Amino acid sequence: MRYVAIVLVGLVLAASAAIGAEVYRLGEGGELEQVGQSEEEQYLLRVAEVKRFVNEGNAKAAKEAAEQLKEERPGAAGEDFDAYIEAELLLCKGKLTKAARRYDKLLDDEPESGLRDAAMERLFEIGTDYLGGRKKRVLKIFKVRGYAEGVRIMEKISDRAGTGEISQRAAVAVVRHYERRGKWEDAYLKWSEISTLWPLGDLGRESLLGMARAKYAAYKGSEYDTSGIVSAKSYYENFRLRYSDEAGEIGVDRIIEEIDAKLAVKELDTARYYARTGGREAANMYYQMVIDKWPVSEAAAAAREEMAKPEPKKKEDTWLKKLKRLVL
Repeated sequence: MRYVAIVLVGLVLAASAAIGAEVYRLGEGGELEQVGQSEEEQYLLRVAEVKRFVNEGNAKAAKEAAEQLKEERPGAAGEDFDAYIEAELLLCKGKLTKAARRYDKLLDDEPESGLRDAAMERLFEIGTDYLGGRKKRVLKIFKVRGYAEGVRIMEKISDRAGTGEISQRAAVAVVRHYERRGKWEDAYLKWSEISTLWPLGDLGRESLLGMARAKYAAYKGSEYDTSGIVSAKSYYENFRLRYSDEAGEIGVDRIIEEIDAKLAVKELDTARYYARTGGREAANMYYQMVIDKWPVSEAAAAAREEMAKPEPKKKEDTWLKKLKRLVL
């Protein structure tokens, strides 16, 4: 009997999926009984049907389904529904920018609409498409990558959703976009913002690592300022302290060693600059700094060799040589 009951439940679930808006359950006598649904539930099921047709690229079927819904429940389909369907049809035709503006207007005009979440999800889809490199037409002539439009859409989602789940997804989509394009300063600022809004949990951990990664990646070499790479080291050390297991998995110790090696090279280059320009005392100070701070580094070995070299004799100025010849 238990096996039969399981089979019947499976059949009921299959029947429910096939019937769509009509949901059934198994009655006490084994018969199927229709479960009543509220007008709101039926309305949202019809909206889901419209979305399905849009996703399939079937604008005609989507429009017909929307018109059928309005006929069946004229009281449920208000101005927000009309605006949503208009945006959906624009989306179905591939007019993403116009669709996004229409979803935006719906959210501005009807912030309490039951279609708010559906509109936000559509905006997220459009934003993701643009961040992925979809082109948009500018001045009705040129086609350019819609990166800026994607960022704008995602930022607006975050503004509307506060610290909600879709806001998190939008923020992460933007920062990953910056990282893919090597825009490390922008990525750092976005990770910093994420860290402020969601300091705990998985996103808090990921934002700390993201700030470290962005600062490290932005470093261009020993001829540039090291404040960024020093910050990167601090973030990595903090990450290692707070998430020791994960730090071991991703090799944070090795990354910190790499940063130390770069910092040592920076100080060594400074020492060599002073040595070239005649500032032997200043050069030795920097050489010693490299040796003291990074004693086992390649830079420290080079610093010891440089310090061991005899100080070069100072060359007489040309005018002094001429004066000596005249006197003698």
